[in-house]
Amino acid sequence: MLQESTSNSTFLYRQVIDLIDDNIDSGALKPGDRLPSLRRMSKHAGVSIPTVRKAYVELERLRKVVSRPQSGFYVRRLAANPLVKPSPRFRASARPVPISGQSLMERVYDGLYQPDVVPLGIANPTMARPAAKALHRAMKRIMTRAEDRSISYAPTRGEASLRRQIAYRYLDSVGVTVEPDNICITNGGQEALLIALQTVASEGDVIAVESPTYHGQLELIDSLGMLAIEVETCPEDGVMLASLQKTLAAHPVKACMFSTTLSNPLGVSMTEEKRSELVELLTGHGVALIEDDVYGDLLFDGRRPKPALAYANNGQVLTVGSFSKTAAPGYRIGWIVAGKHMRRIGALKRSFSCSSGLLQQLTLAEFLASGDYDRHLNGLRPILQCNADRMATSICRHFPASTRTSCPVGGSVVWLELPTGVNAEKLFDDALAEGISTAPGNIFAPCHRYHNFLRLSFGHPWSDRIEQSIKWLGHRTAQLSEG
Repeated sequence: MLQESTSNSTFLYRQVIDLIDDNIDSGALKPGDRLPSLRRMSKHAGVSIPTVRKAYVELERLRKVVSRPQSGFYVRRLAANPLVKPSPRFRASARPVPISGQSLMERVYDGLYQPDVVPLGIANPTMARPAAKALHRAMKRIMTRAEDRSISYAPTRGEASLRRQIAYRYLDSVGVTVEPDNICITNGGQEALLIALQTVASEGDVIAVESPTYHGQLELIDSLGMLAIEVETCPEDGVMLASLQKTLAAHPVKACMFSTTLSNPLGVSMTEEKRSELVELLTGHGVALIEDDVYGDLLFDGRRPKPALAYANNGQVLTVGSFSKTAAPGYRIGWIVAGKHMRRIGALKRSFSCSSGLLQQLTLAEFLASGDYDRHLNGLRPILQCNADRMATSICRHFPASTRTSCPVGGSVVWLELPTGVNAEKLFDDALAEGISTAPGNIFAPCHRYHNFLRLSFGHPWSDRIEQSIKWLGHRTAQLSEG
């Protein structure tokens, strides 16, 4: 809500500009907030609609607001120092290594579930706008129709109606034809990644990963006795194909685990051209790609990037998806697009967990078929973008000037490079003592490379408490950088 303000400016449109400026400076309008409509501001300020439009256009020219087609004008976030190159630079001697840092991972997870903690350390985007009510309605309809069957076992490869809905979404959103029989439902994305990894690799094999990468991938590689090798990743373009080419030429890589549609923790999406080149490169070397595509529905602009699966025709790509980041974390429903590997994947799924929860699968199938899933995403994405803007602005205001950040194009996390000498693990411990969870950078690489890096999440409803927590983290970072 705008606060009243007066101005002695000669030109009427300047009065509108001054009014917006005052409200931005006072915090009544925050980064990501939508400005009042032209009609509403016209009535509020007592000026004509063309005058308001002229003021808004001038504010956009001054880079104080940004316009979004068919949506309106929004307060622009403060500009942070962007990460534009891989950092720190890689050594030419990069080689396959066992995973380290498991004790740190345990501490991070323990911290996430302490009572009343501010959850900046967990990537849980759907909590910014929970779909609980719509899912509850879908579940009630299912239990009315399915009755006893809804609490029975599901088929090992998953409920047919859900597999059909997933296949339809691939066709409808990105034009990729996937047969429902080539989809296996799993207990979340993590089990899907585990099964995919065991399908194409064995103990002692070398797995290439992005750097930084999702820490859950590293835990899986470690648990299976495999080795990881990092590939340079650009915060603007994703996996650097020239670096990958050198890695493939120098080391016996068995498979790659990449997030090409939207990565975690950088929040970068590869271009379609690069994604196609990636598949061609790996096919030429006979290397499998396990594609972690759990965030593909969460690009801020609503685009749904084509997964790498779209460019493969020989079964080299296994695509993993999940509803945990987009709809229902607690349902633990994910999937694998298996292709020629379905027999092996089905056997592994049967041996690991027999099947996934039928009621949850039926509910999600209903949720998708009714259109509620798309309506949920359409409401979630702008909230996440608004949160990302507020997070970037808060970091810019409160962290030392030398702090650099990623510029995520979707998802719910931002990656920070703190000033040289700041120990992110020390910051993690200090913050947890204050009731704030974070994710220190060293859990996002096979070996301790990211000492002064940090991942923060904006995947919860924005609040003064979150704002104050970022302020505390910034001030504590400044203290650590000074001594």
